[in-house]
Amino acid sequence: MNKIITLAVAAALAMTGASAQELQNFRGNVRVVSPELTDSDVTFRLKADYATMVQLQASWLAQPVAMTRGENNVWAVTLELPYAEIHTYNFIVDGTAVNDPQNFYVQRDGTRYLTMLTVPGERTANYGEAQHRGTVSYKWYDSKILGINRRVTVYTPYGYEKNPKAKYPVLYLLHGAGGDEEAWSSMGRAAQILDNLIEKGLAKPMIVVMPNGNPGQQAAQTLGLPQSDINFRDPAYADAYVKSLCTEIVPFIEKEYRADAKPASRAIAGLSMGGGHTVTAVSLYPSLFDWICPLSSAGSLTNEAAQALKKDGYKLFWLACGDTDFILNNSNAIDKVLTDNGLEHTYYHSDGGHVWANWRLYLNTFAQLLFK
Repeated sequence: MNKIITLAVAAALAMTGASAQELQNFRGNVRVVSPELTDSDVTFRLKADYATMVQLQASWLAQPVAMTRGENNVWAVTLELPYAEIHTYNFIVDGTAVNDPQNFYVQRDGTRYLTMLTVPGERTANYGEAQHRGTVSYKWYDSKILGINRRVTVYTPYGYEKNPKAKYPVLYLLHGAGGDEEAWSSMGRAAQILDNLIEKGLAKPMIVVMPNGNPGQQAAQTLGLPQSDINFRDPAYADAYVKSLCTEIVPFIEKEYRADAKPASRAIAGLSMGGGHTVTAVSLYPSLFDWICPLSSAGSLTNEAAQALKKDGYKLFWLACGDTDFILNNSNAIDKVLTDNGLEHTYYHSDGGHVWANWRLYLNTFAQLLFK
């Protein structure tokens, strides 16, 4: 018996040693810290034994900057800490872009995975994890309009599971072109923003529904599911996704979740393409949503649609766009139609262009106004 125990212990130690060695081989013999932040600067490092040139490419830099080879072939560069925001970066190693292997904070932008750098400050105060966190989950629903089974991302606030009798208002939050049902939770930090705002008492607890706005997709391309071959440019399928959103997704959510099924408890917001979907949704169904927030919006609002909204009534029309956004004229045109038709609204202006830095800011701002 003692011999068996001894052999078992030896085998376990051997396996532990092998695992440790495997991890060591994966990590390398040199401990590399990247990125490393101080109050004033940030240092990026990459161990690249055979590289002849390494550069840092970052969202806040006009062009890549050279990194310097150091001891043990660790390349490094130290830069002044950029402004408070979620930035992205990567390395260019002999012409090939690679993410930072030491940084596990990444976001997915369509088919691209980008390494993140979050600089602390007032702007990013609600972008990190709150003490009380809601739940992000996925639901599948059948769309008769689009002819496929589709996935939607749903955020339920902290306490939802523990309050079986409580009903909640719902924000339908739409992504832009190139995105999918994970865009707002990955790049938009929607869950973190809502968690923080709710925890601080700045926003009402709400359900947030994030659909896939690409009508031919069952879900994000990362699932590898086949896409519909229907030609959605065919006039027969005009506004098919928006019709599915309003007549299929909204009823589905109100059946599957404890959603308050009244216009006063429904909000819709979207960025870029999703802003266009937002405007189309309230044009086709003017009595469905009482809270309307097009962000850097594509699409347009007609005088007829504005008058229908005025007749049916709403509680908030919150329009936003950056001052250098390439589709700023769209938001200006929507503002003009609202003004010309006497519709009360807010036009929120920000610095910058067609970027997630603005859309996170907008969500962080208008979410505090909803359902109050």
